[in-house]
Amino acid sequence: MSGPWIVESVDEARLARLAELIALKVRVGDLITLSGDLGAGKTTFARAFIRAMLDAPDAEVPSPTFTLVQPYATPRMEIAHFDLYRLSDPSEIDEIGFDEAVAHGIALVEWPERAAGRLHGHHLDIALGVGPSAETRTLTLTPDGSWAARIERLGEIDAFLSDRDGALRYLQGDASTRAYARLIATDRSLVLMDSPRQPDGPPIRDGLPYSRIAHLAEDVTAFHAIAEALAACEMIVPAIRLFDHERGLLLIDDLGDLTFGRALERDMDQQELWSAAIDGLVALRAYPPPERLPVPGGAPDHVLHRFDRTALTIEVELLTDWYWPAVKGAAIPASVKTDFLRLWNAQIDWLETLPPGWVLRDYHSPNLMWLGDSRVGVLDFQDAMRGPWAYDVVSLLQDARLDVPANLERALLDHYRREVVRREPNFDIAAFDKAYAVLGAQRNTKLLGIFTRLAHRDGKRIYLGHIPRIWRYLERDLRHPALADLAHWFDTHFPPAGRERNS
Repeated sequence: MSGPWIVESVDEARLARLAELIALKVRVGDLITLSGDLGAGKTTFARAFIRAMLDAPDAEVPSPTFTLVQPYATPRMEIAHFDLYRLSDPSEIDEIGFDEAVAHGIALVEWPERAAGRLHGHHLDIALGVGPSAETRTLTLTPDGSWAARIERLGEIDAFLSDRDGALRYLQGDASTRAYARLIATDRSLVLMDSPRQPDGPPIRDGLPYSRIAHLAEDVTAFHAIAEALAACEMIVPAIRLFDHERGLLLIDDLGDLTFGRALERDMDQQELWSAAIDGLVALRAYPPPERLPVPGGAPDHVLHRFDRTALTIEVELLTDWYWPAVKGAAIPASVKTDFLRLWNAQIDWLETLPPGWVLRDYHSPNLMWLGDSRVGVLDFQDAMRGPWAYDVVSLLQDARLDVPANLERALLDHYRREVVRREPNFDIAAFDKAYAVLGAQRNTKLLGIFTRLAHRDGKRIYLGHIPRIWRYLERDLRHPALADLAHWFDTHFPPAGRERNS
């Protein structure tokens, strides 16, 4: 799509859907102007937009015809709804808080022509004109440069959902570039995954970007293929109800809002939750992962990569490339980094001798949904690989986002070992314990770097609050005798007394 997006034959239901779509992509600093004659539907659009932002379909949204502006505090950002019909002079816009509204939230403006030359912000103009019948309108959405890509994407989403009824509501996502929305119909709720293929980043090694080296999913076919495979392994994952692989859009089952983290906030028993998740990992061992997975719809097979030396190494280097300079104020000396990688390569030599199992990669509280009756739903597995079975046990029992007490970790490790031995009499407990420690150290080393990168590169400083917890987990892992040399490296360069401060 280039230029305006023109939508014809818009009745009231269609107008509400368009308002809900726009609400998915708004950002602080946006200016949305609504143009059209009296009775064109400007206030109807504004009311649907504000209700979508409030996530309150029956909210009272009065017209600000006489007050000129009506503020709203929504869960995502502030909205100021302006009606400038009674503005007697454009300069009066300064007196009713327009500049502050755009600086701290969104300005939604009816009759923008009354403040000619005084409005500013990331501008989307929505002109409501006469439609082919008295009950319909024609909408012309004209974006500025900051809105152009957003409007193009919303057009694709609109076409994708054209045969699906229901209200659209923004759904908070994860730390990735994916976006989510809930489609709430009378009979069921589904989740829209908005995940366009991401352009490769700059090459950092052997001509490859980080995503290729670390084997990260680059489009939605990975999610689709792995979801089908895990469902066949009797894991509870969202079924895909509608897909457009080319545009990166999936409509999937809604497993609800009760993540493990929210369940703890409701005072549910952590041991009960984590035990059920451990049982899921034990059961998964009965299904060794294949190297290739079919993708529904005729796309090429998805390759389930090995968690190989390149991926393991590039992840631990996040500590030397991001955490070290953030803490020490200078790049790591070449000789120190060489020593660090030498120690890790010795551990990886051993890891590569282990039989490969499923590595879901982020099997932890934000991605685990409590469904009741010991049932656990699993999300965010599109980066899955083949590697040591112990990795996901680490992800769960050394949760990056919340505390797993050491005594609970030990109890659940014992439970995992007992259950696996019962099913697999030749299970090598000593090898599993070593793999758990090595992969725990690897994962937590990576996380120190990732959380620092999120803070310093992406401005997401909230992740720095997890760093003390990550250090505590890492210290547990480094106590294993097989990691004595790595423990010495960490003790030398990051003495214990200063580890838990944020970077």
